Amino acid sequence: MENVSPTRMELLAVKGQIGLAEQGRDLLKEKRNALMKEFMKIADAVMRDSDELEQVAMDAQRSLARAEALDGPEVVQSAAFASQGELSLSVEGAFVMGVPVPIIEKASVSRAVIDRGYSLSGTSARIDETAERFEEEVDLLIELAASELRLRRLAEEIRKTSRRVNALDNIMIPLLHQRKGYIEMVLEERAREDLFRLKTVKRAILRKRK
Repeated sequence: MENVSPTRMELLAVKGQIGLAEQGRDLLKEKRNALMKEFMKIADAVMRDSDELEQVAMDAQRSLARAEALDGPEVVQSAAFASQGELSLSVEGAFVMGVPVPIIEKASVSRAVIDRGYSLSGTSARIDETAERFEEEVDLLIELAASELRLRRLAEEIRKTSRRVNALDNIMIPLLHQRKGYIEMVLEERAREDLFRLKTVKRAILRKRK
């Protein structure tokens, strides 16, 4: 093999490299397993939240249709315009199994009836219910978006970790073992040659003595 010095010092160095590579691979596998557990836990939560969001969205649409039918679309639109506001979000950094993930901090979108901005005397309980349903939907949307973002970050880290494990398992470690085998073969061949020369010298000495 090229660029391989078949010496005992090199053999010791290669054995040390093999040990480190195998230790690194095992640590990466442990990390990947932990990431997978966290991924599955968040994925289960995302599935539950998605189902809940679907139900809440359906309820919100039914409430809106009922309010428009009974109170009139103009009244509903006026209430919607009056209740417009800003949504304050802040994104903080956190770590999940050493992986940086965003955490979205927000105040709840849900508001009391008197805080929505429209006239209570000019609206009905149906509009209040519709506003409540859509506020609940927005809250769930934000929570689901944050969870899905964490899920994507974890999935990417799992892919990166798997690539590193595969590189160690299929390239680096086999190459080091191949290098180790080559050095051992050369050293064994040298040892046999040295032994052969030693026996030849001994026989020559014995002949001279006789």
